[in-house]
Amino acid sequence: MSKQKLSLQEQLLKSGLVSSAHAKSAKSDKRKQTQQQRQNNVTVVDEAKELVKKAQAEKAERDRELNQLIKQQEEQKHLIAQVKQLIELNRQPKDADGIAYHFNDKNKVKTLYASETMRDQIIRGKLAVVKWGASYEVVSSEVAKKISLRDAGSIIVHNELIASTVDNNDDPYAGYQIPDDLMW
Repeated sequence: MSKQKLSLQEQLLKSGLVSSAHAKSAKSDKRKQTQQQRQNNVTVVDEAKELVKKAQAEKAERDRELNQLIKQQEEQKHLIAQVKQLIELNRQPKDADGIAYHFNDKNKVKTLYASETMRDQIIRGKLAVVKWGASYEVVSSEVAKKISLRDAGSIIVHNELIASTVDNNDDPYAGYQIPDDLMW
């Protein structure tokens, strides 16, 4: 003989957790409620369903925000990798025995040793100083522009390009040379 499946109400009655009078009143309340709904065309708001929908909407919003944050972090990683690659492929060789070039990085004076021509090109804006990690590298002006599009904080010194030919018509001291003992 197979056992019949009992409804929850019957199971509660059988176990003695609910009295038969309480079960009858719950059943009649349910029947009255469904009759009123049919007669008045009123829909009863199920609070549990509303709470579930609200919780699902909040979870979807949190997931969307989390996915957006993860996407931004991934894009930032890609930009950092691009900056690293640009610096590594385009850095100019430094000269440890060269002339000291001083510059500011976050209100601290830093020194980079470079050849005289490289130092002159940095001053004229043909080369730029960029920071990668704890070191400073020298790259061309075009590469510095590409780096600044990806991470402007990496550019330490990027002077405006100065034309090598200067118009000396307005300079009253054009043609005069400054003695070496007066230069600093």
